[in-house]
Amino acid sequence: MKLNAGIITDQLAETKAFYCNVLNFGVTFENDFYLLLHTPNHQAELSFLLPNHPSQQPLFQSAFTGKGVFLTIEVPDVDEEYNRIKTTGVPVAVELRDEPWGDRHFSVIDPNGIGIDLVTYAPPPSV
Repeated sequence: MKLNAGIITDQLAETKAFYCNVLNFGVTFENDFYLLLHTPNHQAELSFLLPNHPSQQPLFQSAFTGKGVFLTIEVPDVDEEYNRIKTTGVPVAVELRDEPWGDRHFSVIDPNGIGIDLVTYAPPPSV
């Protein structure tokens, strides 16, 4: 089974620029109303669709309102990714930090208001 999450947004160009230029995603497919992106290692995909497009059923017409969704992207070296993204000028919403359960992470927000947590997982420290 393969999962592809989709976000309905009128900001396809801004979304493509953010995911491709900041997060190094690639374009799997695009047309005038649909954008399918893949992670740099091609292990996952994320799609974006224009709202109210006549080719789509009513279920897939309403635009995302910018709240209640987050994405987690696991990276091999979160410190390196943090430093790289800081050079792009993208605001960091949650600064780089260590959590008691072992995560080291930081967060940014995409053009649609989606929080993106970039993380390197580690086992929690021994108590």
